[in-house]
Amino acid sequence: MPMRIVIAGAGLAGLSLALALKQALADSHEIVVADPVLAGSPRPDERAYAISAAGRRMFEALGVWGKMADGAQPITDMVITDSRTRDVVRPIYLTFGGETAGAGPAGEPFAHMVWSKVINAELGKACAASGVIMRPDLVREARAGAARTLVHLASGESLGAALVVAADGARSRLREQAGIGWVGWSYGQSGIVATIGHERDHGGRATEHFLPAGPFAILPLPDRADGGHRSSIVWTEATADAAALLALHPEDLLEELETRFGHQLGANQIETPAKAYPLSFGMARRFIGERLALLGDAAHVIHPIAGQGLNLGLKDVAGLAEAIVDAARLGLDVGSSAALAPYEQARRFDTVAMGVVTDGLNKLFSNDLAPVRLARDLGLGLVDRMPGLKDLFIAQAAGRSPSQPRLLRGEPI
Repeated sequence: MPMRIVIAGAGLAGLSLALALKQALADSHEIVVADPVLAGSPRPDERAYAISAAGRRMFEALGVWGKMADGAQPITDMVITDSRTRDVVRPIYLTFGGETAGAGPAGEPFAHMVWSKVINAELGKACAASGVIMRPDLVREARAGAARTLVHLASGESLGAALVVAADGARSRLREQAGIGWVGWSYGQSGIVATIGHERDHGGRATEHFLPAGPFAILPLPDRADGGHRSSIVWTEATADAAALLALHPEDLLEELETRFGHQLGANQIETPAKAYPLSFGMARRFIGERLALLGDAAHVIHPIAGQGLNLGLKDVAGLAEAIVDAARLGLDVGSSAALAPYEQARRFDTVAMGVVTDGLNKLFSNDLAPVRLARDLGLGLVDRMPGLKDLFIAQAAGRSPSQPRLLRGEPI
């Protein structure tokens, strides 16, 4: 009888892990994904994510990138500015242009913008086709024992499992039940997300305006079917200000947006309703428990200032899949602490380091103190003049590392 692994959560990380495990372990392990959202139509999500080059290579290795690529937009150029909201001129302090040719094999772009709904749909179809068991049910509780975990579902059914993966979000029920501590705080900021139509082609350029309230990111999206150009924005404001902005008449909201977006791409329009998401920092004190592994937002939440939140989750997927598969091939118990320890060791340092960096960047750039502005602008200008340091930033954005898991190198596990 095959061993069972239960993944609680059918988000991008949970589905990616399920697919990776099923492809590598085949019939030796039963892979179950449990989430109430599988019961009906997927939740509407008009967000797009910046998938790093390493994440793209992982999706290629899993055989799902081909159809995602049809609607993906490469990021081939990036500029960073630092100014006040209503400044007419916004000096560019840092650029990543032709240097992206060094980001990875064959001059790959360091990231692609892909619609969340497209990623979810392709992963869901691939999981179902590969034999992953998709259960439209909620994991209410997981009671770990010496040889297995008993998983209790909301439907009243119970499943035995060698391992449970908590991919159930930042407010993870399973993490709390396991008694794993959480260190976190709110930034008092919200990220306003919307799709913006504009007159001129963005040319694959991403722009990050550092403004006193927080970063305002413009991320290139693929053109509409009718040829119309568009971009995604992630607009950071104090939470109270974000609520006030979203309460404005659409024309007034567009006016506020254009003071930040600018007119470099011609006339603008808001194509999708703007939505605000609270921003916070959070980190689990441990990434593993007794027959339990935390994945994605259940393990960590960081500020979106560097666009690495989802990519951290994909790194988790690659690291956990490799640890589980290697243990299974050695005949080890995949839910044991010995099997899971390499995952925590590999991911803990990288995640904490990225959390510290994003937290520091947000504090450094979300203010209007003159001495701080001068220091950070000098720092950005210095980085722009140091090719070696710029390459390091590009490598980080691309997720390139010689010690990364096999999936992130585009290799099967």
